Amino acid sequence: MVKMYKLTFLSTLIMSTLISISAYTWLGMWIGLEMNLLSIIPIISSKNMMSSESSIKYFITQAIASTVILMSIIMMMWKYNIYSTMDNSNLLMIMNSGLFLKMGMAPLHFWFPEVLEGLNWNNCMLMLTWQKITPMMLIMYNTEFTMFYSVIIISGMIISSIMSMNQVSIRKLMAFSSINHMGWMLAAMIMEKTIWIIYFMIYSFITINIAYMMKNTYYLSQLFPYLNTSPMMKMFFMLNFLSLSGIPPFLGFLPKWMVIQTMVMNKMFMLSMIMIAFTLIMIYIYMRIMMTALVMKINQSNWTLKLNTKINSLSIGMLNFFLVMSLILVTIMLNMI
Repeated sequence: MVKMYKLTFLSTLIMSTLISISAYTWLGMWIGLEMNLLSIIPIISSKNMMSSESSIKYFITQAIASTVILMSIIMMMWKYNIYSTMDNSNLLMIMNSGLFLKMGMAPLHFWFPEVLEGLNWNNCMLMLTWQKITPMMLIMYNTEFTMFYSVIIISGMIISSIMSMNQVSIRKLMAFSSINHMGWMLAAMIMEKTIWIIYFMIYSFITINIAYMMKNTYYLSQLFPYLNTSPMMKMFFMLNFLSLSGIPPFLGFLPKWMVIQTMVMNKMFMLSMIMIAFTLIMIYIYMRIMMTALVMKINQSNWTLKLNTKINSLSIGMLNFFLVMSLILVTIMLNMI
């Protein structure tokens, strides 16, 4: 049962995001970020020891990031004035570093997988989707392609692909997958803002699908017996993971194809090749998990996890119907090229 005070903090969480992305000054943006932090902590914390540990880790890292952002704002207010457009590249780099730390982008990702490891799937869903909106929108306001952004994108690709290997925790796997996708979204943000919006919406939809299906399944050793309880659930799981990996003609391939096309048009061949190469490693990791789930048949298990009601099964089916229909849509779009 959802506690009423968490619904109250959820409403303030939504309001704080709207305040940040619509703020006229950078100081107003920072106030929205602080409201966001104070709203998310009561939502993710509980009596569970791991959840409490995750909330403390999250608070400390977010406080450090907020300090960095506030320091850069004060330096810019001292140099210019509060309504300035801030064209100093060094100060913008400091501010963006704080925003990258806030959303867990590599190489400032050290806290992100550990925090997700202690949360349930509902809170993971918030951390992987909603909590990315404000930092990314604020980065979008001052993105100009520089070597700094190239280093961030490449480090995100390398770290996410290497750290995902031999990973047994689904939550950590989703965290490193999020870092990989954030690299793609940052590239989309630099090239074309509209592509970033499309990418984020599709990524959020797939992530919510996966989080909703997982329920109390947190490790691969729990996942394989769970998928054997229902062939339909196994099909939906593979459909979502294939889409998350970005294999054509699944829905997840569409935004990546748009990013690659835009980067090639802007003659960014080397960066696009590096991004594709390390994304192939992520695809291999996804495919290895899916092949294991496909061929492994576990007749007996120490525990069983089944859908409690027909409503859950129906809602999961309705959520995944769009992914099935997207196969036809993306195939038609690719044939039109």
